[in-house]
Amino acid sequence: MSDAPEAPRRSNAVLAAFSAVCLPLAAFGVALPVTLPEFYATHVGLELGVVATVFMAVRLIDITFDPFIGWAMDRTKTKFGRYRPWMALSTPILMLAAFMMFVVVQPGAGPVYLFAWLLVLYLGFSIGTLGQLGWAAVLAPQYDQRSRVYGWWQVFNIIGVILILILPTVVIQIGIGDYADGVRIMGWAILIALPVTIGLAFLAVPEPVNAGAQPHGGLGAYLELFKRKAVRKLLLADVVLGVAPGITGSLLFFFFGQIKGYDHTEASLFMLLYFVAGLIGAPFWAWLATKIGKDRALSVASLVFAAFYTGATLVPGGNFAVTAVAMFIAGLPYAAGLFLLRAMMADVGDEVRLETGVDRTGLMFSILSATTKVGHVVALIPYLILQWVGFQAVPPPGGNTDSALLILQVLFIALPGLLLASAALLLRNYPLTPARHDEIRRQLEAREA
Repeated sequence: MSDAPEAPRRSNAVLAAFSAVCLPLAAFGVALPVTLPEFYATHVGLELGVVATVFMAVRLIDITFDPFIGWAMDRTKTKFGRYRPWMALSTPILMLAAFMMFVVVQPGAGPVYLFAWLLVLYLGFSIGTLGQLGWAAVLAPQYDQRSRVYGWWQVFNIIGVILILILPTVVIQIGIGDYADGVRIMGWAILIALPVTIGLAFLAVPEPVNAGAQPHGGLGAYLELFKRKAVRKLLLADVVLGVAPGITGSLLFFFFGQIKGYDHTEASLFMLLYFVAGLIGAPFWAWLATKIGKDRALSVASLVFAAFYTGATLVPGGNFAVTAVAMFIAGLPYAAGLFLLRAMMADVGDEVRLETGVDRTGLMFSILSATTKVGHVVALIPYLILQWVGFQAVPPPGGNTDSALLILQVLFIALPGLLLASAALLLRNYPLTPARHDEIRRQLEAREA
């Protein structure tokens, strides 16, 4: 669909090596909203409200890191590249955080322990993810090729999620240990995978350098980006598309356990099927983006996601096979928002570079990262609501009250469905069309030649 100048087409091997870093990063990505809050509320023994408060407080602090990290990345110039040094820096930070939060934590650890190591984890995670997203943006500058790069990125993210979700269940099924042992092994898997995958990416993947003046301006440059209609639309869509699955992840074990009557292993399998479907569906959404544009493809995906998700959560409990099929179908549109929003933000970065002469890729991804984290903070509010209505993570004798269980169902079913559908409304009249981006790339190529 494009007649813009051709950029080098990266081989599948290069994209696989680049995307392999997603395996440990995605493990953190699913552990932070899904595994760790529930693990610290049940195994470690912290109250639901305490867990929610600590996670929300650290997230809010972490959001302030991102603009500074993005600004620093944009100003980085080394013989190793702009983004690779930052990814190297994130590796030991994440390894230490994984060791302390997954492996050595014991029942009775207090909120200070959780707060301190969660802050370290989020710092390393911000550096690693922003570095990889910025690297992806320069790896493929063209509209459709960028969809391909971020499509690979998302496929490996989902593979990482699937592998890490399987671990605790495998540990239990083959008799190595209980669920807590599975979480510790999850930590060891992350510790090993981090240096291996990042080292592979460094050896196999180039890092092109965008032409552009040295970035200037501090807070003003950051705020200037919010004046752009495309940026505002992407950020609002990112918030709602982050909150919806965040709520699903944080409440999934409670919903399927106390509402539908499934055990922890069965609920884990539902979540696994959901992510496997996302992996299978990702290439379709990448293809659709090349046919109708990324914004329209994401709008379609959001509406389909809302319909499939709501239908799956309304399936009656007691029939594992039917629920499994429903959760698989619900997950088919899952990946679309995650990779299309990032590819779209990279497109806006090209527009900014054309108009200002400055490459602000790192800063722009830091904004998107911040809104994603806002979504994750909001997604933990249901924990506070559930504690307020008397819901208990470990049910008391006789179970939770009917009113508490009703609130749980409303939070798990209705709220995510409405949020997903609202993304399509937010993306109406998105200004950066494929034709407009092709013209931007032509002008950039001409100027940089």
